[in-house]
Amino acid sequence: MSTAGQVIRCKAAVAWEPRKPLSIEDVEVAPPKVHEVRVKIVATGVCHTDREYLYEAGKGMKFRPFPLVLGHEAAGIVESVGPEVTKFSPGDKVIPLFLPQCGECKRCHSPKTNQCRKNWANTQVGVLADGTSRISCKGQQVYQFLGVSSFSQYTVVPDTSLAKIRSDAPLNKVCLLGCGVSTGYGAVLNTGKVEKDSSCAVFGLGAVGLAAVMGCKVAGATRIIGVDINTAKFEKAKEFGATECVDPKKFSKPIQEVLVEMTDGGVDYALECVGSPGVMSAALESTVDAWGTCVIVGWTETEAMSVVVENILIGRTLKGTYFGGWKSVEDVPKLVDDYMNKKLKLDEFITNNLPLDQINVAFDDMKSGNGIRTVISLYPEEASGYS
Repeated sequence: MSTAGQVIRCKAAVAWEPRKPLSIEDVEVAPPKVHEVRVKIVATGVCHTDREYLYEAGKGMKFRPFPLVLGHEAAGIVESVGPEVTKFSPGDKVIPLFLPQCGECKRCHSPKTNQCRKNWANTQVGVLADGTSRISCKGQQVYQFLGVSSFSQYTVVPDTSLAKIRSDAPLNKVCLLGCGVSTGYGAVLNTGKVEKDSSCAVFGLGAVGLAAVMGCKVAGATRIIGVDINTAKFEKAKEFGATECVDPKKFSKPIQEVLVEMTDGGVDYALECVGSPGVMSAALESTVDAWGTCVIVGWTETEAMSVVVENILIGRTLKGTYFGGWKSVEDVPKLVDDYMNKKLKLDEFITNNLPLDQINVAFDDMKSGNGIRTVISLYPEEASGYS
């Protein structure tokens, strides 16, 4: 493209400081360096983690440096590639990844994990391999959230943190596979390994929880109980496969006791998709004592959950998952294929579409519990060309 090798000036939503709304700014995005790719972001989902880092910084989340461009659930088109990049070319459709897959390390070679650590320490604090960001605004460096920063019309990511996808994929739909849907869906299939004819409880019916419900149905679970204090989400949960839904506020006893009674001893699998230590403990205790499996999917970095040792000793398993256990670079394109082949829902998660300058509305909707996923179009005038 004609912009290769040049600094690109574009729009981005910048978080100048914690607990303040995002500001739409003109930013400069530098060309990619060695093993980096510059991507034109076409569409990005707004994930709870983005909101948590902005409004809960230093609470349940580790503090990241500001100013910061958030966003990590996106899809776009390769604009240019840096030196030594061999797997991507300008024009490729791609999904940036907050979890890398270098394909060379011990973890990448192990079937037991997807936890590659290529550039990990740097991207966790908002910079790329050389210790700097590629985004700047008003003469100062702007940090890149998880090495992605998709709330910008252009961004630069490591070539090990990028999945090349098929050319006919609608970017304003498959962007959701960059985080939420993949995480919830994979937590069931890869981490929990939910079995046919089993019973499941999914705590939290946001995008991640609904993806977990979808995964339980695909796995063949016969009883799928959705748990949420927002009853407005129950109808959507049933569309995704929930057989029944319960509101913990409607009971005088703890929800885990309610679920144990409902299922004559507890569910086979519980998926915690909230990120609350109290809910995590409840999810574990809702499983059957002899063989129940609880998977922690919800995200918190600094808080501790309470586990009564006996609850594990008598046969339960407690597991965690990150990005649903998917090997990011190789598995995300397969998930895109599943969507294109109508084996995986995505459209049903999207309850609103907004331009970048209304991104704070998406954050407000998330706080109030309105909708499931808002997709931001970085180029609304071009959006129809990618749908």
